[in-house]
Amino acid sequence: MHDAVIVDAVRTPIGKRGGSLADVHPADLSAHILKSLTARTGLDPAEIDDIIWGCVMQAGDQAGNIARTAALAAGWPESVPGTTVNRACGSSQQSVSFAAASVIAGHADFIIAGGVESMTRVPMGSAAKEGSSATPPSVQTRYGVDSFSQGLGAEMMAERWNLDRRTLDEYALRSHELTAAAIDSGAFDSQLAPIEGKLAVDEGLRRGGSIDKLGTLKAPFKADGVIHAGNASQISDGAAALLITTSKIATERRLDPIARIHTVAVTGDDPVMMLSGPISATAKALSRSGLSINDIGAFEVNEAFAPVPLAWLAETGADEKLLNPLGGAIAVGHPLGGSGAILMTRLVHHMRNNGIQYGLQTMCEAGGMANATIVELI
Repeated sequence: MHDAVIVDAVRTPIGKRGGSLADVHPADLSAHILKSLTARTGLDPAEIDDIIWGCVMQAGDQAGNIARTAALAAGWPESVPGTTVNRACGSSQQSVSFAAASVIAGHADFIIAGGVESMTRVPMGSAAKEGSSATPPSVQTRYGVDSFSQGLGAEMMAERWNLDRRTLDEYALRSHELTAAAIDSGAFDSQLAPIEGKLAVDEGLRRGGSIDKLGTLKAPFKADGVIHAGNASQISDGAAALLITTSKIATERRLDPIARIHTVAVTGDDPVMMLSGPISATAKALSRSGLSINDIGAFEVNEAFAPVPLAWLAETGADEKLLNPLGGAIAVGHPLGGSGAILMTRLVHHMRNNGIQYGLQTMCEAGGMANATIVELI
């Protein structure tokens, strides 16, 4: 039976909304990262069997199968196809899972998995027509709500896990501090493909924050709420890509993979709270893998809102020092469809740089879903 390995992984620096990447078309941003990946690996683009690309807001500049558009924008042979997938925030993590399944099944030799989101150019909600609703009355009646809100879901998580505002804000400061340390130490250098003349490092980092400063921010989702812009992920622009093949093909082609995709899992959870899925997805992935939480040496739990990693930490019993060791989306941003691949890129490079055998990535997703992926260092 075949396996699936990550030969290399690369990402753009993450731009803040309206920032340095605001005038870059998302197909061109994707093309930049595709070309960077093949340049790093030495693979001829003509050998790519497919591009599986995550993107959430498939409207405007991101409409019309951006995976294929990106390949054309990269100047690649017309023989290279592409497909675009949407599992909300976990879209490009799902792209990696689909790519792994394809090479394991023998349907493809080389697949590029990744994703993009330009939240500046294609804001959240762009895919919905004015006056329309993605949830019909049957779903609203089932759950007793008129609409589903991630912000209110984060408030529900904070209440359920007894996370007060100070705890959430302290976690947010931790994210910025760890990101600053990672940038200053060069921990991200080997994984970045800077956009010449525009952006070389992640743009959202805010240095010198304090509890007092965060305390001045308004909580918009709930009266006397605890969720605000400072302890939630930043709206941003970015892309990432990973080259997926089998270890057999990698050996034949004298490629040196970083990691093996060990186990994947996806789960559904409460769609009203919406953000608690990483807890059950992690449990499912660990059960399938035969590993325990203590076997994992690094965790990437997407920081959509501070309660997500903190509730996950409380339920899993993981070592806090191993959680998001380079900071996360609170500090650098969460470009929706690109984030799964961005986190996986961060994870596998961190594992290689520090000799960590197993890593786990998980992300909450709209609709109450979550992906979890365990990777093993080669």
